[in-house]
Amino acid sequence: MEKKIVIKIGNRTIEADLNSNDTTDLFYSALPKTITMQRWGDEYYGDCGIKVNAAKDARAEMEVGELAIWPAGNALCIFFGPTPASTDDKPRAISKVNPIGKISQDVSFLKNLPVSIQVEVQKG
Repeated sequence: MEKKIVIKIGNRTIEADLNSNDTTDLFYSALPKTITMQRWGDEYYGDCGIKVNAAKDARAEMEVGELAIWPAGNALCIFFGPTPASTDDKPRAISKVNPIGKISQDVSFLKNLPVSIQVEVQKG
């Protein structure tokens, strides 16, 4: 069965479909979590307490709406546009991240949020 999560940011709720991999399983099993996230360009990231090494499919080039775990920072990352590491209009992580899923809705509202946000992540 495909795993889903629900992400609550203020009064907004978005859903994401999760990938099937070890990093996703570790993150999913640790839910629910409240994470304080910081903005870096059009990416939010925050320590989610997940300690992993770079996976075989780890990469820096991401897509809008993708979720990943950043091994170097034990952080959940939400990508919604270009970051300071981007070379074009696509999101790019500062270093390789382990993709764990993708948000199924429009994430453009994230561009209007402050530098620091609280995010609640629950099993969907």
